[in-house]
Amino acid sequence: MIDIFNMFTRTFFGFLEASMVTIQLTAVGLIMGTLLGLVFALFKISQSKILQSIAGVYITAIRGTPLIVQISFLYFGISSVIVLSGFWAGAIALGIHNGAYIAEIFRGAIQSIDKGQYEASSSLGMTKAQSMRRIIFPQAFKRSVPALGNQFIIGLKDSSLVYVIGVSEIYSLANMEAAQSFQQFEAFFVAGLYYLALVMMFSYLLKLLENKLDVEKER
Repeated sequence: MIDIFNMFTRTFFGFLEASMVTIQLTAVGLIMGTLLGLVFALFKISQSKILQSIAGVYITAIRGTPLIVQISFLYFGISSVIVLSGFWAGAIALGIHNGAYIAEIFRGAIQSIDKGQYEASSSLGMTKAQSMRRIIFPQAFKRSVPALGNQFIIGLKDSSLVYVIGVSEIYSLANMEAAQSFQQFEAFFVAGLYYLALVMMFSYLLKLLENKLDVEKER
């Protein structure tokens, strides 16, 4: 325990800075993933076979390949075309990866809404776009929050994979500390504490959002 405490105090500011990088990576990746997920969910449920095919290829390709390969591809594989910093290669890869899973979450939530609501909104003179924006999507979003919360937490933990391209986030710093001090147990134990704290913070915020949506629903 003393060794763990010493590791924690000695590396506090380093891990604090690394935690901020992890939060930034996760935030950019999840915002991008949510936007991509919404677009491809709408593609998937559209009447256009072309859009459905595009969404199908994207979701299948991304879900069928490891995130670590996607990160390496964006950092090393396309360097002859465009050079991305480690942070942006990792953040974009996280966004693209999360987008494929979020697309399926949104698709399922949208399709779970009773079709009678589409007909009711149409009878009120709404276009399909207006119906989706005003009636369908707000309900679908509420239904998707628990699944989105799980995906967001997975996205946070997946951010550790950017260590392969040298981004100084929590896991990368833990690797460096373990190599320099030969205290592997202590370094990775402390890193685990930081990840646990971030996950608990995310979970708390998501719980607040769920409670807020439940209150609004009761009104």
